[in-house]
Amino acid sequence: QCILAGDWQNDLGSNMTIHLVDEKGSFTGTYNTSVSATRKKILPSPLLGFQHLKNPIGQPTFGFTVNWTFSDSITVFTGQCLVDENGEEVLRTMWLLRLHVNNIENDWKGT
Repeated sequence: QCILAGDWQNDLGSNMTIHLVDEKGSFTGTYNTSVSATRKKILPSPLLGFQHLKNPIGQPTFGFTVNWTFSDSITVFTGQCLVDENGEEVLRTMWLLRLHVNNIENDWKGT
């Protein structure tokens, strides 16, 4: 069984903490990225998400949004908590980053 709540680290050294998942599947936490294009100081950023609770084998799907505190951007993640052949919990995710743009003509730069 894969438990989403806890501390996680990715291949690039970013860290995420997910607090308890409530009975409706919602959760909060923080994400501290180690990768950014900004020149500003990187700060931990809040995240808000949902886990799909109806999973008979305990490897749930989930999604969350990170509101970056150090830039005008937001990232959404979607993924699944899986257990590998060694019994280790692994999060497999995809993400989409939306940057702030100044006008509609520059919309193509936003993602």
